[in-house]
Amino acid sequence: MSTITENPGRHPLRPAIVVGALGVVFGDIGTSPIYTLATVFDPHDPHPVPVSRDHVYGVVSLIFWSVMMIVTFTYVTLVMRADNHGEGGIMALITLVKKFSKPSTRRVSTVLAALGVFGAALFFGDSMITPAISVLSAVEGVKVIDPGFADFVVPVTAVIIVILFSVQRRGTETVGRFFGPVMILWFAVIGACGIRGIAANPDILWALSPTHALEFLSGRFHVAFFALAAIVLAVTGAEALYADMGHFGRKAITIGWLGLVLPACTLNYFGQGALVLSDERNVAAPFFLLVPEWGRIPIVLLATAATVIASQAVITGAFSVASQAAKLGYLPRLRIHYTSATAMGQVYVPWINGMLMVAVLILVFAFRSSSALAYAFGMAVTGTITITTLLFLYIARTRAGAPLWLVLGGGAVLLTVDLMFFAANMTKLVHGAWLPLLIAIVAFVVMTTWQRGRVLVTEERREVEGPMQDFIDGLTTMDPPLVRLPGTAVFLNRGDDTAPLSMRTNVEHNHVLAEHVVIMSLTTEPVPRIPDTERVSVDRLGPGDDGIVHVVARFGYMEHVNVPRVLGLLDSEQTEGPLDLANATYFLSKLELCEGDRPSMARWRKRLFIATSYITSDAAAYFGLPLDRTVVIGSRLEV
Repeated sequence: MSTITENPGRHPLRPAIVVGALGVVFGDIGTSPIYTLATVFDPHDPHPVPVSRDHVYGVVSLIFWSVMMIVTFTYVTLVMRADNHGEGGIMALITLVKKFSKPSTRRVSTVLAALGVFGAALFFGDSMITPAISVLSAVEGVKVIDPGFADFVVPVTAVIIVILFSVQRRGTETVGRFFGPVMILWFAVIGACGIRGIAANPDILWALSPTHALEFLSGRFHVAFFALAAIVLAVTGAEALYADMGHFGRKAITIGWLGLVLPACTLNYFGQGALVLSDERNVAAPFFLLVPEWGRIPIVLLATAATVIASQAVITGAFSVASQAAKLGYLPRLRIHYTSATAMGQVYVPWINGMLMVAVLILVFAFRSSSALAYAFGMAVTGTITITTLLFLYIARTRAGAPLWLVLGGGAVLLTVDLMFFAANMTKLVHGAWLPLLIAIVAFVVMTTWQRGRVLVTEERREVEGPMQDFIDGLTTMDPPLVRLPGTAVFLNRGDDTAPLSMRTNVEHNHVLAEHVVIMSLTTEPVPRIPDTERVSVDRLGPGDDGIVHVVARFGYMEHVNVPRVLGLLDSEQTEGPLDLANATYFLSKLELCEGDRPSMARWRKRLFIATSYITSDAAAYFGLPLDRTVVIGSRLEV
């Protein structure tokens, strides 16, 4: 299966990278012990699981084997091998599905790509719910110390969340360097607390046997099925491991998971189970009660720090997904900051950051408790996991050439587990599980509408702009003759087959053109980066002495676009004379979209497409153009 990977050695393995991964990637899944077991036995649950010795053994065993099956086997062992030049996440899987699909399977790949977009939309919902439930669950620990602090939980949570999103601009590397040691301390502490609980009642270790999980499922299925809706909380964060792979690499994440995170979480879950076995009244807050009374204030503070870090995992994952989606045409061009000089996958997206912060604060004030949000949490997770598994199985067959019997047999097992969790969470639909589905549907509609609208705008522009070669050929026969002025003009163009709208307007209205003209088209390839040796290709459109050339610049979807730098890669022979880049003028075509009568999309989708276009980042800044030498020529276009 290793042949799936495109670039397995992208990240050199250093201790600092593993520490950074611990500080960013594992926060979500590493803080699940705070609320998972308490949620399973929550008496206020619409489908409560009664506390009994057999149920505790069955639940703890199910938690352990669910983590092993979904996180260790599905994600760490299998899915994380399906990287696109080192990058992970569901958008990378969509790229691989499109890249390796065959004509005979085009319809299947199209359906899977659409499913992948919906999975990405679900991940956005997860990115909103995770910070809310994680920080709330930690701050709620103060109620164990003193119930009188209950009124302070929501406002303190809101302040912490605002601070969290405010530091995102400092970048993943900086955040990870600070958070890494905190998470190492966190896992050491929860592992030690788990050992303390196990020592008091070592019989809980019998739950390591899968027979307890199987007996719970088969003998008490009417109880176990509903328990799955909460047990899935133990694997929340698995999708963030994959989405954040481009930040740190598969090896660092694998070592961090197997070497520290998995053992610490396992010990803590079993310690909590032992505590509940000794006294079922402990089920209200087994995580905090596992700690000696003298250590409860420190553990609340440490848990709060850890849940802030938990939020970091999905926030950085959301940045990666949004960045890739914009490059692949599913979202408008967004302002993206690359926060590391050595890892292009480390990005900060201001618009997504602001949108997530507002959404998380709304959830905190609306739900006001982690238990209320728990009903909504599992739906986003199980949906994303199921879709990821489907896409991986397709890639394993088409890219790695895995035997059909293995894909079908292994896929049936993996999907059975995923779908059972998904079905269990569907029972919580009216109790909050509708929320991530609603978020996902809205995000999916926005993404697919933008992708469809872009196609329509491109078609309309092609009609307005006309064929490029015909336009260039007509420049030599203009009457009166076209005036050529000294200097260099660069016209940004969306494709290589139509004339730039800004150039056509300039010629038709001003009847002048610079002595040296570069028409530049930018293409985004389905790979993270393009080497400079393969960056540009040049086409001399007209006679060899007309000074007009067409340049195609290729970029990977994880790269920052810098047009002046790319022009510096050209020599004077390619451009029919030297370019004066120090004084060059850059021309952009700006389209003002308006609603037309074409039966291309439903009227509401046209309005949505036009509204979405307003969040597009400034083109001059996006392309790295000097603002004092950039000219924008506008035009209206109906959709």
